[in-house]
Amino acid sequence: MKELDNIKESYISDMANVKIMDDLNNLRVNYLGKNGHLTTIMKLIKDLSVEEKKSFGVAVNDLKGEVTRGIEAKTEELKNAALLAELNSMPKVDLTVSSAEKKGSLHPVTIIQQRLINIFRGMGFAVEDGNEVETEYNNFEAVNIPKFHPARDMQDTFYLDNNQVLKTHTSASQNRIMKKYGAPLKVIFPGRCFRNEELDASHENTFFQMEGMMVDKNVSISNLIYFMKTMLSEVFGKEVDVRLRPGFFPFVEPGFELDCSCPYCGGKGCRVCKQGGWIELCPCGMIHPNVLEMGGINPDEYQGFAFGLGLSRLVMMTYGFTDIRNLNGKDLKVLEQTKIK
Repeated sequence: MKELDNIKESYISDMANVKIMDDLNNLRVNYLGKNGHLTTIMKLIKDLSVEEKKSFGVAVNDLKGEVTRGIEAKTEELKNAALLAELNSMPKVDLTVSSAEKKGSLHPVTIIQQRLINIFRGMGFAVEDGNEVETEYNNFEAVNIPKFHPARDMQDTFYLDNNQVLKTHTSASQNRIMKKYGAPLKVIFPGRCFRNEELDASHENTFFQMEGMMVDKNVSISNLIYFMKTMLSEVFGKEVDVRLRPGFFPFVEPGFELDCSCPYCGGKGCRVCKQGGWIELCPCGMIHPNVLEMGGINPDEYQGFAFGLGLSRLVMMTYGFTDIRNLNGKDLKVLEQTKIK
């Protein structure tokens, strides 16, 4: 039909003149709108024979499809052109030129944590992330601290409306990890801990720890000493001695306080070790049979050790911080310290 051919020629000509999105919108209305050419021409169908109606309808629908596809393609073309124009209008940046702005850096806790992770990975330990919000069971009962146990008084924490708690120590992840891996296992799990503390230079309500566990057959205190000494020698970049002092922690039996010889004075006495020659570093010990059993591990077949490193304390020792509150503060001059003064 001649009228349909005329509409097609008109469409081709109009599309060639489209330069901006407004032109394209006008074209869409002129051809596909309520009173557009392809809508209006369908009114002629009533004057056609039955055979002509069929072929005419097919031809109109084909042209509608062609117009629709053409508009979609032109829309994408105009959008790309607009984006390219915007990019070309932006000021050029030479990425090879050094920025005058001061560069950022990793937080001291992050630096120490990554260093420890690399050391323990080198000794075959897996790395896990612990939850910051924990069940009361995992935080206390699963590490052998039942309700009304006096050790809970030392770990006054923040309770949530859903009866969960902000974890008071990384030990809260022990039960989950033992159930996940079973035995044998070698894993560390750093994390942020929370306690309701009176804030001072050595106490914060938010601090960082790293827990470690090894469970296998015939594990002994000698294994604990070996891994601790190896780790500390790597951290301080020199050979250090370690010693164990008896200490009580409900989730280990026997339990110890592990000290290392002061790497800064060689044991002679300095401000870091408070003139004692030794630095109190972390609680540790052989995992209590009750803890193993609650974690799904047979204590008659497997033994293990656990230790808890105070990352915040290690950062203070390494970088010479005198106030733990600085680690959560916003004073960049303080956080930029990189060595013992």
